[in-house]
Amino acid sequence: MVGMKPKDVVPSAAVKFFGAGTAACIADLITFPLDTAKVRLQIQGESQKVEGASTMKYRGVFGTITTMWRTEGPRSLYSGLVAGLQRQMSFASIRIGLYDSMKQFYTRGTESAGIVTRLMAGCTTGAMAVALAQPTDVVKVRFQAQVRLADGGRRYNSTLNAYKMIARDEGVRGLWKGCMPNITRNAIVNCAELVTYDLIKELILKYGLMTDNLPCHFTAAFGAGFCTTVVASPVDVVKTRFMNSADGQYRSAINCALTMVRNEGPTAFYKGFMPSFLRLGSWNIVMFVTYEQIKRGMTKTQQYWESPL
Repeated sequence: MVGMKPKDVVPSAAVKFFGAGTAACIADLITFPLDTAKVRLQIQGESQKVEGASTMKYRGVFGTITTMWRTEGPRSLYSGLVAGLQRQMSFASIRIGLYDSMKQFYTRGTESAGIVTRLMAGCTTGAMAVALAQPTDVVKVRFQAQVRLADGGRRYNSTLNAYKMIARDEGVRGLWKGCMPNITRNAIVNCAELVTYDLIKELILKYGLMTDNLPCHFTAAFGAGFCTTVVASPVDVVKTRFMNSADGQYRSAINCALTMVRNEGPTAFYKGFMPSFLRLGSWNIVMFVTYEQIKRGMTKTQQYWESPL
């Protein structure tokens, strides 16, 4: 990331890798109910077609959270959290922690990185992260989407049980269901999120609007969250619908998108936009602010231990 002064020690790749995963987990712990509400709103259109399902069960972000709290209990808001933390520790560590290293790879070690280089770096680390962490994302979405049955039971009883059931019923490929739309989504998200944060922060520091501190990180993260939501929401809705679908419901992600347009209209691609923005905006703020502090803290600690007595 930009903003390092010449006298500053640049954080190592290991510090960035660990710091990104840790910061993302902290952000997930705080914003997970918003993510769960987003998933419920995104799949609501297909839920209406299930026999006996009520029409428009969820209305708005906080209405969805309130309904889930009342009908399923407060724990339902954190359904899939274990898989979510597993996802972030592996996923964010790669897509965010290796972003600067990938920029250096494409620029062959030079300091200057243009917009094309940043986009290439974002696409690369986003695709790498999905290839590794896709099973955790599938399980997280399945947990968030499941509603408590009439007898009090659930589709999956635990995170490990979900991995086993999906692999048994749908094959190992089921754990990578929606991998291609997810790669597309995360290439877009990574570019919008990291590149926007990088550019906003760089401009703020270049024109002296703020120093490289918490208000600067907050502003850049908020802008990154809004831009990311606008760009990535259509792909995110398709990804969620496809990963949560029953085996054979959709032939492909493209078929899922076409079915959505035919049955619900183009506005379906922006279902759950407000919780998406609230979640991505708040997630970006918590993650980037925490990430910057973790990098600084770990680098100072590393300097202290390596400095001669």
